[in-house]
Amino acid sequence: GVSLTVQRGGIVAILGANGAGKTTTLKAISNLLGAERGDVTKGNILFKGEEIQSLSPNELVRRGCIQVMEGRHCFGHLTIEENLLTGGYTRKNQAEVAANLEKVYNYFPRLKTRRTSQAAYTSGGEQQMCAIGRALMAKPKLLLLDEPSLGIAPKLVQDIARSIVAINRDEGVSV
Repeated sequence: GVSLTVQRGGIVAILGANGAGKTTTLKAISNLLGAERGDVTKGNILFKGEEIQSLSPNELVRRGCIQVMEGRHCFGHLTIEENLLTGGYTRKNQAEVAANLEKVYNYFPRLKTRRTSQAAYTSGGEQQMCAIGRALMAKPKLLLLDEPSLGIAPKLVQDIARSIVAINRDEGVSV
């Protein structure tokens, strides 16, 4: 029984108690629910006016709908910069990838100073910045953030929140 609309360039939050279905809702939108043997049984999910529930998660990423999962999913054995570059795998123009990398570093300057550090040895906040930055590398139109402040120091939560607002304002990314 969920119905919501995210306007182009808008910011929407889904609030609720633990177990209320926030993560499940995001996974349904990004077509990751099937990986957990879940299914959308009623209604439909539209992205830019088109039904998307039959698309693969990979195809949805190519169209600009990208989810940053709860729990700071970074490739621990890769450096911060290598993690970020994996987000640009759908992009062909290397000059654009390099320009996007610089944008990510502008939004998260802390990552630039840690770019050669192995992700596993960075703080939780830095890993969350890396996960959001990796999503930005794919040039999202809709960025689904699942609990972006979970388990992060309050100072870094403020930094991440400011960056999310700046990304929304500067890039026109719906969040």
